[in-house]
This record gives sequence, C-alpha cells and structure tokens, in this order.
Amino acid sequence: MARTRFLGALALLTPLVAAAAENGNPLAGNWAFQLPDRSPLWIAIEGAHDAISVRLLWSVGAPQLVAHPRFANGTLEIPHPIRWKPHGRADHALAISEPIVARMVEGALQLECKVLGPNSGQKKRMRLIGKRIPHHPDRPDRAQVAFEAPISLFNGKDLAGWRLADPSKKNGWRAEGGELVNHTPKTTFDAYGEYGNLITDLEFEDHRLTLEYNVPAGGNSGVYLRGMYEAQVVDRDSQMQGLSGPGAIFGRIQPSHNAAKPGGEWNSYELTLVDRHVTVVLNDQVVIDNQPVEGCTGGGLAADDTLPGPVLLQGDHTSVRYRNIFAERRAPCLLATSPANSP
Repeated sequence: MARTRFLGALALLTPLVAAAAENGNPLAGNWAFQLPDRSPLWIAIEGAHDAISVRLLWSVGAPQLVAHPRFANGTLEIPHPIRWKPHGRADHALAISEPIVARMVEGALQLECKVLGPNSGQKKRMRLIGKRIPHHPDRPDRAQVAFEAPISLFNGKDLAGWRLADPSKKNGWRAEGGELVNHTPKTTFDAYGEYGNLITDLEFEDHRLTLEYNVPAGGNSGVYLRGMYEAQVVDRDSQMQGLSGPGAIFGRIQPSHNAAKPGGEWNSYELTLVDRHVTVVLNDQVVIDNQPVEGCTGGGLAADDTLPGPVLLQGDHTSVRYRNIFAERRAPCLLATSPANSP
C-alpha cells in the first residue's frame, strides 16, 4: 500500500519543462538514454538551483524521485544508489553508489558514473549521451482519428511473426489451443526473470491494440505498446493496485477503477495510443481516457518516445495466456479541401 501511495504521488507531479532562458537550467527537460544492455534509462529534470527536482527510471520499475539532487555551475549531481542486472541476469548485478554527474555536452545531456562490477572492487567509468524528448503534444481529438483495417498478430497455430526480445533468454512461449501461452516457474513479482519477453516483427507508431488475456491469481504480465508503455496485466485481487494494478500504464497513469476479473478468467483489453496519449478500455470499461503518458515504462525496449516499436508481451514474470490479438495502425490524416481550392 505504501508503494502504491508513493507511485501515486509521483504520477501527480506535472512536468514543468521550460527553456533554459526561463528557468536558468539548460539541463531541464525529459531525456531518453539507452543503457549498454539496450534497456531504457529516463530522466526528468525540472527547476534549477535549490528548487531542482529530478526523477529517474533506470532499466526496470517505476520512476523514482531523487532525494537531494545538487545543481551548481551547470553540473547536476544525482545521489541515487542504483543496483541493476543487465539483461536480467541473476548472476550479474552491477551497482552505482557514488553520485551520477550530469552536464550538457554539445547540446545533449551527458551522464557519467562509476559502476561497480559483481566480483571485483574495481569501478568502471560509464558515460551515456541522452536525447531530449520533445514537448508533449496537445490532447488529440479522438473523433478526428481514424484507424486502418485490423492486422491479426497471432495466427493461433504457431509463433510466426513473433520472436524473443532477447534471444539469450529461455523461451516459455508456445501456441496452444488457439492461445499464445507463456509457461514459467516464476511466481514472484521481482523485476528480473530468466524467461524472455515476446515481441512482434511488425513495428507501430500510433495504433490501437485489442486482445484478451488470462492471468492466474497472483500472476503478473504486461502488454507494451511500441515496446515502451506497459498496460499492466494482473488479476482483480492482485496485491498490485493503483499505478501498478489492472488497467494501469505501469508507474505512469492510474486507472479510474479496477475493472479486472478474478485470476483464471479471460479479460479484454483495448489499448489506444495517439500523440503520446493513451486510452485503456478493460472489459468494456474505460479506465484511462485519452491521458498523456509522460515517459517509458521500466522493462521495455526504449525510452525515446519518438521511436516506433513492436508489441511486447511480458514473459519474464509469471505464466499467462493471450488470444485474439489485433492491431490497427492510425490512418493518415487527410486535410479537407475547401471549395475555393477544389478543381
């Protein structure tokens, strides 16, 4: 419950991204990075000097508010201890205990830190260059948005059109009785697992995704739009609720209510992503209505909101089943022709 309240407080923080001339901080904004194992790193910097605020998402989990960041002379120190497992390998944990240093280098944000390996006392220096994420688009008028014909993403017979996101992981996925089934022995909710996530060969920009899922009681999976924004997949009575509960965009947008069914029953999802705004319909109930999604979800493929990406089904958590998976790409926007310009 305390974790849910903390995530809820983070979701209420409205980004105040402004130009350097307005706030005195050229670092201000939302930034996307890619870690050496190709997992996402996202950072949001607001304000300046004694009023600076920093939120950080490192590979997995939800964004965390950094305590006591320090900004002076164009340099930001981020005292946020980190421990993570590249590629999700349980035997290879890395750690950062000293402050991360951020500064602008040739118009981009550079992060520099010292990383401690798993079996040695030696620290290696790591530098990462980020990409500033563009300002959030205005809320789209859904009445003006059309979609193309549905594309069936699962043929019910085999895994044609799908592959593991990380080929080095174990594959628990198979087609079974017209369902896309993931079998793993994992029953915990920790962020890492030895089994792999599944992604489509096709990539998407704005689109609508419909599917059905069946997760056991206490189970956990997720559906990532563009491999980036996770619609949470847990049962109605899961210990994960609110920002991490059924119908949530994990760690980013809290659903209006819990519309999920008990574990072991089929649920339907309709997920629409347009102009970085998300609508979630769970079991025919709108639980997120055209809300802006500020940034990526941990555990996804990228932090850069401008990139297209595949549909990703989370397989590194517990067993889960999916079926009837369809995607509709956003149709091109056609400008109306005025009579004066008509031939």
